[in-house]
Amino acid sequence: MNDLKYPFTVRPLSDADGGGWLVEFPDLPGCVADGETPEKALFEAADAVRSWIETARLHGDRIPQPTAPDNSAWSGKWVVRTPKSLHRRLAERAKTEGVSLNTLAVTLMAEGLGRRAV
Repeated sequence: MNDLKYPFTVRPLSDADGGGWLVEFPDLPGCVADGETPEKALFEAADAVRSWIETARLHGDRIPQPTAPDNSAWSGKWVVRTPKSLHRRLAERAKTEGVSLNTLAVTLMAEGLGRRAV
């Protein structure tokens, strides 16, 4: 798969989804592949990308350029607006726990994402 420049994600599939592993290409909508192991899924993914591009060419569809990993797009800083009541509750809890509001908010978001991932 070294000749393919499109970024991809690899994740396990649940038993309800048939098990195995899934490879997805965010730059190529609908371009996915799966396999019993991550290695088999990646092998199938190379063919999936080639097929996706070939089909797009046949239909005259635009073929996007691969996005380059640009870590500068994620500085780690963003501004979020909240209701005053939520801001107050978070600030009070942070004070009670002896941490900054920022630390509390990051911790709560990370915990929430962890629960959703499971």
